[in-house]
Amino acid sequence: MRILTSEEASSLRWALSLLRVDKWRFISALLLASLGIGSSIALGATSAWLIARASQMPPVLVLSVAATSVRLFGVSRALLRYVQRLISHRVALEGMDHLRLSLYDALASSDLGRVISLRRGDLLARMGSDVDEVGDFIVKSVLPAGVAAIVGCATVGALALLSPGAAVILALCLILSGIVAPVITARAQRAAQVEGIQARAALSSSLVTLIDGYDELAINGLIDRARGEFERSEDDIESSRRGAARASAWAQFIDRASMGLAVVGALLVGVPSVQAQILSAVALAVITLTPLSSFEASAQMNSAMAQLVRSAQAALRIRELIGSEAPTTTASKIAQTPLPEDATHHPNLQASDLAIGWPDGPLLVENLNLDVVPGRCIAIVGPSGIGKTTLLNTLAGLIPARGGQLTLNGVPLRDIPHEESASVIQVTAEDAHIFATSIYENLRVARADLSKEEAQEFLSTVGLKDWCASLPQGIDTVIGAGATGVSGGERRRLLAARALASHAPIMLLDEASEHLDPHSADTLMRTIRAHAVNKGLVIVTHRLSALDIADEIILMGYPHDDPRLRPARIVERGTRDELIARSEAFRWALKQEEE
Repeated sequence: MRILTSEEASSLRWALSLLRVDKWRFISALLLASLGIGSSIALGATSAWLIARASQMPPVLVLSVAATSVRLFGVSRALLRYVQRLISHRVALEGMDHLRLSLYDALASSDLGRVISLRRGDLLARMGSDVDEVGDFIVKSVLPAGVAAIVGCATVGALALLSPGAAVILALCLILSGIVAPVITARAQRAAQVEGIQARAALSSSLVTLIDGYDELAINGLIDRARGEFERSEDDIESSRRGAARASAWAQFIDRASMGLAVVGALLVGVPSVQAQILSAVALAVITLTPLSSFEASAQMNSAMAQLVRSAQAALRIRELIGSEAPTTTASKIAQTPLPEDATHHPNLQASDLAIGWPDGPLLVENLNLDVVPGRCIAIVGPSGIGKTTLLNTLAGLIPARGGQLTLNGVPLRDIPHEESASVIQVTAEDAHIFATSIYENLRVARADLSKEEAQEFLSTVGLKDWCASLPQGIDTVIGAGATGVSGGERRRLLAARALASHAPIMLLDEASEHLDPHSADTLMRTIRAHAVNKGLVIVTHRLSALDIADEIILMGYPHDDPRLRPARIVERGTRDELIARSEAFRWALKQEEE
């Protein structure tokens, strides 16, 4: 079994290029680490010489230099290691920052459908622990390998001055400890590492699903199933750890055995040399005891090889997330059409015979036509799961259309860079993220130059004035990630305030009044419409009572009212009064809502 596949090796090289490692700092860390371990070896060799020479009871002055050297090497070992760790960890942490920024840039300019299709926990694992694993490759794999090579060669060379035979034996044992054993154990660990990475990603995904969707899982009786998936992921992680522990135990055994062989070999070579008066007794002590500290660098190669496997797997997962392209300007981006000049002030988002659906999935809706312009409000209603949210994501350019035409001021939306179209089309998803920061900063997500006075005005508009006033620090109060500690209604109002804060002339809202009582929901819908009267507005909702605000209502349904038949289509469209007059299904749904 190979240690790395070609895809893993290629992905690791690709990820390392994004780290943008400071070469001079890395070289400094490498030299300091080598000097630190070199001081440890010199300390052992000097101590061996001092003990052996002192047993011969020479004049004290003969031992004074060696005694001072022992103190020097002891202090320098700790000092050099401290400085080396400061530099090497700075290199690694800065590299992780560069990698994360590069990944964010790449995700922002890549096919967003790839990101949206990921589970949140899996995305968190790839952007969190996987990036850490790639960054650790510098400190825990490349650096130890370089140090082992430098220190090993220097030690063998120095020992060869006293006993070439002992030096050859030490070199062979160092190769056994630093190359052969790590390769053997890395192959044994590979399966465990791959299994562990997959299990940790599954654990993260299942944990996020269990926490975020607890209420829905409980309602549908799926709590035990979700817990079972979580527990299976934990068992898989524990199994991979046991496999890695067994491989690590074998590696440590080989390392200790190599050290013992080096000591025994030095004695076997050195004793005859002393008897032949080729080597002094003091030198015999040096060549015998020096190997005890010489294996400090090679002993790190076992964990370095394990880190190599972990980092390569993590790099492959990151590359699968965003593709192989680096976050730079590519030919495809150069070929994209810039945002039409009149789109900022007079946008026209037009869909003609539009077909929508997730990539590689079934068509959800087809033959859809609509025209979104400033001042016009369109409401999309229909059964759950029919494709309303997918329609909003398609209109926002987050996922590509499966057919038909979708244009912004006559230019195909897919040809306009997303960062430019996003300045015109603003979408507020049903599960839009609330960040673990202040209320004010959460509103600034929509507009960076938003002032606190404007933020308070938008919060007051959506009915959160009293709520903010009751908080310890007002709009500067920090709320938890995902709005933990905030009610569902307060969360919806907060997202509505964020949407209103945006300068985008087209707003797409998904279930803006969910989790509110009927009166509050209708009031919020009318408030949004009143404050976005000059914007193009597309609202996905299940509530019908407040749809008198809409210039047009699009009622989506299945062929023959059978949810098994796909794709869905528009069954009725018109104003609220027109649908009441001619659609029995709309009248019935409205009556049920009013009752």
